[in-house]
Amino acid sequence: MEHSKPLPSYLVQRFHGWKATSYNANQSWYRHLVSEGQHPRAMVISCCDSRVHVTSIFGADHGEFFIHRNIANLVPPYAPDGDYHGTSAAIEYAVGALKVAHLIVLGHSQCGGVQGCIDMCEGHAPHLEAKDSFVGRWMDMLRPHYETVSDISDRQLQSRTLEKQAVVVSLGNLMTFPFIKSRVESGDLSLHGLWHNIGEGGLESYDAKSGDFVAV
Repeated sequence: MEHSKPLPSYLVQRFHGWKATSYNANQSWYRHLVSEGQHPRAMVISCCDSRVHVTSIFGADHGEFFIHRNIANLVPPYAPDGDYHGTSAAIEYAVGALKVAHLIVLGHSQCGGVQGCIDMCEGHAPHLEAKDSFVGRWMDMLRPHYETVSDISDRQLQSRTLEKQAVVVSLGNLMTFPFIKSRVESGDLSLHGLWHNIGEGGLESYDAKSGDFVAV
């Protein structure tokens, strides 16, 4: 492929630093992961945002989390239509093949995808309205829920409310997958909704009974 370029030198240096330190100090563990395969206890669906570092937040080690990232940590409804479905494929593998016990949807503050949805709904993002905008069409999943925040005048509160709504929407869509619904009802799988405040290092969990997010 003629357009592929060598890795930037700073990343090469970081790799060699990791290989000489962390890897060399834990060679047996890495080889164990290879020989025994992966057996994660949880799948985490988080946003692509570079500021959201899932393994650091939970102090997770290699092999502990099966992680899927997409714009605004959204889960689409179950739709076996033969098209490409990266998120659904990751979920199917985690639940069906890896048999994870926990499925976590992790939202976060200052989410660009959610803000893009708000901008679309308010007529401020014509580029996202275009049919060829992958981000815009992806955020259409959340668009109907803008009505729940349209009357909130505080912009930060509006964004945070819709960020949390994105988590709830994803939890609801997860239950449209038959293989998830059956495992949840049998008690073999639990769903969890979280929202992470990046700046304050906070974490809130969705309480299904109250419909609110409460501090962990």
